[in-house]
Parts: sequence; structure tokens; C-alpha cells
Amino acid sequence: MRAALLLALAAAPAFAADVPKPGPTRADEPLARAYSAAKAAEYLDGVGVNWTRDHKCVTCHTNMPYLTARPLLPGENEWQEVRTFLEKDVTSWSNGGKPRGDTYVVATAFALAFNDAQQTGKLHPTTRAALDTMLDVQRKTGDWAWLKCDWPPLEHDDYYGAALAALAVGYAPEGYAKTEKARAGVERLKGYFRKTPAPDLHHAAVLLWASTKLDGLMTADEQKAAVAALRGIQHKGGGWALAALGKYARHDETPNDPAAAGDGYGTGFVTFVLLRAGVPAADPAVAKGLAWIKANQRASGRWFTRSLSNDKAHYIANAGTAFCVLALAEAEGGEKPTR
Repeated sequence: MRAALLLALAAAPAFAADVPKPGPTRADEPLARAYSAAKAAEYLDGVGVNWTRDHKCVTCHTNMPYLTARPLLPGENEWQEVRTFLEKDVTSWSNGGKPRGDTYVVATAFALAFNDAQQTGKLHPTTRAALDTMLDVQRKTGDWAWLKCDWPPLEHDDYYGAALAALAVGYAPEGYAKTEKARAGVERLKGYFRKTPAPDLHHAAVLLWASTKLDGLMTADEQKAAVAALRGIQHKGGGWALAALGKYARHDETPNDPAAAGDGYGTGFVTFVLLRAGVPAADPAVAKGLAWIKANQRASGRWFTRSLSNDKAHYIANAGTAFCVLALAEAEGGEKPTR
């Protein structure tokens, strides 16, 4: 395994010396004149590559979703720099290095598995090593010791980490979920979900997404109920608001408004999940969601989402932008979004 990992890393491509950073995320940033896949790519490169260079870690709100969405857009393959960074981390674990925690392992495994499924349909040796490590640190209860920074909806409870791990195994190509290494961990994971109800609609939607890739996570009736619940909170204008997907307390003690206007994360995420759940692109709810996405890109290429925690950085807009790209691609049959 170690030799295969080192050989894979030896062919790493050269990367751009400078990737411009976008300006601060602001609610009052003007809308783009028209949807632009190229501007979305420019924005995602700016946040995804620079986060990796500056912070030297993987995070659920920026470079993890970046690796799922950026390959779908036109332009240079800057995403390979983030992939190579993650591969080097996994190789260090295989050589006796210690991962930075369960959250780091699960997020890395998901990003690599999704990217493998999207790009080659083959399980890269590094991805297999990341998935194996993920299952090695799984708790007997079926979940993982997730990072709890009070940054909902991604980094504040164990349920999201378990759902993300289910996605990692589900997306892993070449039947990884049925391997001897994975089977016991998958059964523990299913047991966790049987005993642990989703704490909010956001997490129910993540599990719905995972259930499209890994059998046995939800019954057909549970899937239908989740789809109906997501339909029920769509705004007339076609968008969904992240704040309507759960009850979240802000650090500054101001309220999150579940009736707020649609935003990038809420609309991109829900539209993508509905498509993954088999709702057709021509369905009125999905069609309105896709129209909202194309009409609400900002001039920088991002889609704005207000942070559920505070108004300092709005990092959730990075994940929201990735989900908007994923939704558009899913509606086009998984191909690269046009224009």
C-alpha cells in the first residue's frame, strides 16, 4: 500500500503560483448580469486553493466541497492542488503520522471518494487508505467524534459526521462498501441511524442524499417524507433558506430567521439533494430552484449565504456555491454546467 501511495504522488502536476483571492463575502454584493460558470470556477479556486495553502487543512465549508464541485467547471484544473494536498496527508498517516482528528479523516475520505467517483470511477490507493483509516477510528456506537465548534450545520454535532461518512463509503468506487474492511463499519453506521433520529431537516436531507448511494439508510417512506418536508419550506420565489432547515443559535444572540429569503446554500443543497433523490429537473419545485440559482449568482461568482453563527466571514457561502454548481450539473445529467 505504501509503495502505491508514493508512486501515485510522484506524478503530481505543477500548480499556479498565484490564485487570486475574492473579496469579502457581503450580503450587499451585486448580482451578476448573467450566470457564469467561469466566474463560479474563479471564485471557487480563490477560496478553495487559498484556504488549503493558508490553513493547510481540510474543512467542511470550503475545500472539501470545493473538490466535489470545481472539476465540473471550465478552466484550469486547480482543484488538483487540493487533491494532492489531501493525498500527501493520507500518505503521512500510512507512514506513521497521526491524523488531526476524526473529523479531518472523514472529511478527507469523503472528498477523495467523491472525486474518484466523479473523475475516474476507480478507487485510488490513497482514497482506499483514507477510507480504511476512517473505519479504524469509527466508534462502537457507529459514529465518529465529530468537531463541535458550534458552527452549524456542518461542524456542531456527531450526526453530520456520521452522514458524511456514509456518503464517503457510498461514493467510493469499485464496491468498497461491500469489502471485508467496510462491511462491519457500514453495519455499525446503519445501526447508529436506526437508533438516532435526524436532529433537523438539514441532517435528514444529508441522510437522504447518502441513502441514494448506500442502501439501507432510509426506508422508501422515510425518503418520501424527507422530500415532502423539503418541498414544504420552499419560498414562492424558488429558493430555500438555510435557516429554515433547523433551529440554530447565533453566537451574537441575534435570531436566525427561518422565513428569510432563499440563499445559496439552502437552495443549492436542497435542489441538489432533490435531484439525487430522483425528483426530475422538470418538477416545478426543482425547476424553480434551478432558476433561482441561475438568477442569484453574485458578481464575484459566489452565491451568498449568511452564516448561522455570526456575520464575520460567512464561510458557509463557499459550500453554498459548491452546491449550486453541483445542482446545475446534476440537472444536466452530471455534466459540466454550461456558460
